[in-house]
Amino acid sequence: MKKQFNRMRQLANQTVGRAEKTEVLSEDLLQVEKRLDLVKQVTHSAHKKLTGCLQGQQGTDTEKRSVKSPSKKLPLTILAQCMEEGAAVLGDDSLLGKMLKLCGETEEKLAQELLQFELQTEREVVEPLYVLAEVDIPNIQKQRKHLAKLVLDMDSARARYQQSSKSSSHPSTMQPGTKSESLREEMEEAANRMEICRDQLSADMYNFVAKEIDYANYFQALIETQAEYHRKSLEILHSVLPQIKAHQEAWVEKPSFGKSLEEHLNISGREIAFPIEACVTMLLECGMQEEGLFRVAPSASKLKKLKASLDCGVLDVQEYSSDPHAIAGALKSYLRELPEPIMTTELYEEWIQASNIQDMDKRLQALMAVCEKLPSDNLNNFRYLIKFLAKLSEYQESNKMTPGNIAIVLGPNLLWTHTEPNMTEMMTTVSLQIVGIIEPIIQHADWFFPGDIEFNLTGSYGSPVHANHNSNYSSMPSPDMEQSDRKQQQHDQSRRPLSVATDNMMLEFYKKDGYECSRISLSLHLSPPLIAHTTSHTADIKEGVENCCG
Repeated sequence: MKKQFNRMRQLANQTVGRAEKTEVLSEDLLQVEKRLDLVKQVTHSAHKKLTGCLQGQQGTDTEKRSVKSPSKKLPLTILAQCMEEGAAVLGDDSLLGKMLKLCGETEEKLAQELLQFELQTEREVVEPLYVLAEVDIPNIQKQRKHLAKLVLDMDSARARYQQSSKSSSHPSTMQPGTKSESLREEMEEAANRMEICRDQLSADMYNFVAKEIDYANYFQALIETQAEYHRKSLEILHSVLPQIKAHQEAWVEKPSFGKSLEEHLNISGREIAFPIEACVTMLLECGMQEEGLFRVAPSASKLKKLKASLDCGVLDVQEYSSDPHAIAGALKSYLRELPEPIMTTELYEEWIQASNIQDMDKRLQALMAVCEKLPSDNLNNFRYLIKFLAKLSEYQESNKMTPGNIAIVLGPNLLWTHTEPNMTEMMTTVSLQIVGIIEPIIQHADWFFPGDIEFNLTGSYGSPVHANHNSNYSSMPSPDMEQSDRKQQQHDQSRRPLSVATDNMMLEFYKKDGYECSRISLSLHLSPPLIAHTTSHTADIKEGVENCCG
């Protein structure tokens, strides 16, 4: 109690400047003392943040945990379990089931690597940082505080001894020598304890400075452990990717819309694209006399459903046989959504140059020359389409689809440029040139592609047994039908309008641009034999362009 009182009095005297404070540490050690505080703050913060990065349950009993029995499931482990359970539900017959099983096994391997990484990180980085920040440095700081107390004790004992010496040397004061001697011994003992503590503290501080490279190695170990973890994880991923790709490539049921024609044919092993054959075969059965085929817009919901079913390779012929416009719309969409037009971008300029030839015979020869340059897959599918369109034009009295009309509405879906021209350019130049290509090819289909063609190559689209699907269409007229019956049937079919939207569009076009202006524009780009024909369909051109672009 007396020692504590003397210590407090000495501290007060030093604070107000009545007594000198003894500094027992060198300047170097004082700098080390300041650095201790900084290192403690940094390592404490790093330890806290690093612990937060560990996904497994972090604790001191690391030796009781292992990769096979972690104290807490990692998120990757839970994900892997979920994937494997999903694979068991879906089965190996589905591509998704195979993917889930393979990916689940991969995620489990990654989780094991992650757990091993976290255990190693905890052992080699987290725990040493904790010892440094919470044990080693606090011990040095505690020893520093103890030294400060011993210095105060020494200063207090020295002050009392000096005061006693002054009093004993005064003539009027007679102090017994034993008290002065006792104070001197107390001062020497305090100085001795202080020196022992100072030497121990100095040694610990110098050791701290010398071990800084060891402390830096903790963070090097962290990066090395992370590098090893990521290397092993990358090996796992690289090993499984070929298997995943193999499953994907082996799966035949792939979407066809928006995919390369060559890719679709290679995967499916077909000669004619599935959407093309399916649509053409169904139209041959139920749509050849449908008025405005490829011109009248189908129901958006029906078209969306049909495209989705074609993408799946599943088609209900019975359902869609009653809506030929949806079938025609799906065929147009497939052709337009190809990454490259079926007549190829590479040959675009040659097609256009051929269309600019005024002499019809020379133009046909030029078109034939370009046609022969088409890749085999494109040529086969183009021939298939042209033969179908030529057959469709045979029923033009009923369906109103002449070769010119067909070229107007389908041409922009067979050939286009990489750059999207504006509407005026498409109407006055590009579309008319494409009409000048497609129309003569349809008209002379047997010259371009001699011989008959089998449309139902796979035999999957037989004649559906369907009811009369609208009041204006029952079936194709039989060649043996009486002339009066044939005329009556065609008269009934002609009662069906193209569509309100189509009629309004034609009226707006005539009002806006005028018939004579359209005639002049057409005559600049088409050869004389086609002028008379195409000028009668100027409104059809605008409708065809807008339909194909919409």
